[in-house]
Amino acid sequence: MNLSENNKAPLLMIVSRFPFPLDKGDKLRAYHQAKELNKRFNLTLFILSDHTVSEKNINEVSKICSDLFIFKINWGSKIFNMFRSFLKKEPLQTGYFYHSSAKRKIKSIVKEKNIKHIYCQLIRTTELCKDIHHIQKTLDYMDTLSKGVERRIKRQVFYKRWIFKLEAKRLQQYERSIFDYFEKKTIISDQDKQMIHHPERNKIIQIPNGIDASFFEYEKTKKEYDFVFVGNMSYPPNIDAVVYIAKNILPFIENSTLLISGASPSTSVIELARSTKNITLTGWVDDIRESYAKGQIFLAPMMIGTGLQNKLLEAMAMGIPCITTSLANNAIGAIHQKEILVGETQEDFLKLIKKLQCDDKFADSIAQKGKEFVKKQFSWKKSVNELIEKAMSR
Repeated sequence: MNLSENNKAPLLMIVSRFPFPLDKGDKLRAYHQAKELNKRFNLTLFILSDHTVSEKNINEVSKICSDLFIFKINWGSKIFNMFRSFLKKEPLQTGYFYHSSAKRKIKSIVKEKNIKHIYCQLIRTTELCKDIHHIQKTLDYMDTLSKGVERRIKRQVFYKRWIFKLEAKRLQQYERSIFDYFEKKTIISDQDKQMIHHPERNKIIQIPNGIDASFFEYEKTKKEYDFVFVGNMSYPPNIDAVVYIAKNILPFIENSTLLISGASPSTSVIELARSTKNITLTGWVDDIRESYAKGQIFLAPMMIGTGLQNKLLEAMAMGIPCITTSLANNAIGAIHQKEILVGETQEDFLKLIKKLQCDDKFADSIAQKGKEFVKKQFSWKKSVNELIEKAMSR
């Protein structure tokens, strides 16, 4: 592809959610990747959305691309296409985001703008362009959706488990079959790559997330809470984590307090905060750094989920000592007892918390080393340069 400054190649990026505000992991990755890609390409963003997008948010995203198309998915088409996917033995997730009109529009954009490369985020968008064969395509698996659904099965009420089992199986099959429709494939972590059931999965290129540089420069704030947890609070792995803290950590540390911040708190999270006097729930915060900064310890007992937890990168970048699980840290690669603290059981977490609370020197060391690690290893500019060099150049 011609990447010269005066003649930038046209690139089409397809995403399944409007990438602003930055309240979900896929939106964060899409926004920052698009911002960097547009510096090297004439980037056209094709965005699927199941709700009306505000003019303010449209203006924000228009700044990071050359052109922008929003395809509104209505309820009727979602229901019809999910039912269609169910009958065709395809994942419901691909059906939810599919629409024949969107597929036609993408083909039209490719022709009109002479698109040289298509970049799809998540397998949710692949049905819209998998049959375009005359130009190169890259699929960003991002994480292993099938494994994420599988890990949630046991936490469902019994009458829902069958649909989660079915969806996990179909997603696994689809992740394997869609592999061969794309010339290049990327994913966030090696941990997720190893869970793609394709014999050539090692050809998938690992492209990690980055960190917004502003997180490194935030001024210190008075600590108001023992623990803080930040994330999209309608996302099951995040809900699971805060419920774990409420039941397995707070009752065992006298007068300990927890701050929970993040968009769209579920009914269960709202009820948890109402019924527990030492939990404060803020909901969405315009500058999420304010919430991070108020916590002595960032506590993230992630037991389910996939991908890379940007909440941990952000907390580490702000110089906050972090405690998490190996499931979350495997994607990050920080060193236990040096840059981060890793536990698996209630006993582990309580011991690690006590160590931080009783040894200020140790806590400061974990915080500083964690910050240095993230600053060195995670950059959106570095990440997107690798994406271009390894997955978008011929």
